[in-house]
Amino acid sequence: MRLKEEQIARLAEKVLGDLECAQLVQQKQGRGAVLAGMKAAIAKDIKQEEDLERDAEALLEQTLKAVGGQGIDRHKMLKMIKDKLAKERKIVL
Repeated sequence: MRLKEEQIARLAEKVLGDLECAQLVQQKQGRGAVLAGMKAAIAKDIKQEEDLERDAEALLEQTLKAVGGQGIDRHKMLKMIKDKLAKERKIVL
């Protein structure tokens, strides 16, 4: 998922606003610090997902070259590789 900086900011603002409305958070630091932390966490998660996608594509290409790629469903194989890498890296897709 590719999000621009402003989209990440809006997402963080929406999540924090909803948590505040539901009175599910108590802010020990200022709202700005909480928002900055949330934006950083979202950006880090997106980066991990992009890295996983890139690594899965590279592994798929290596696998297809090794076996010749005959009779292999590329989409299904990519999903299997992504699921395996996500599990190894403890990433929730």
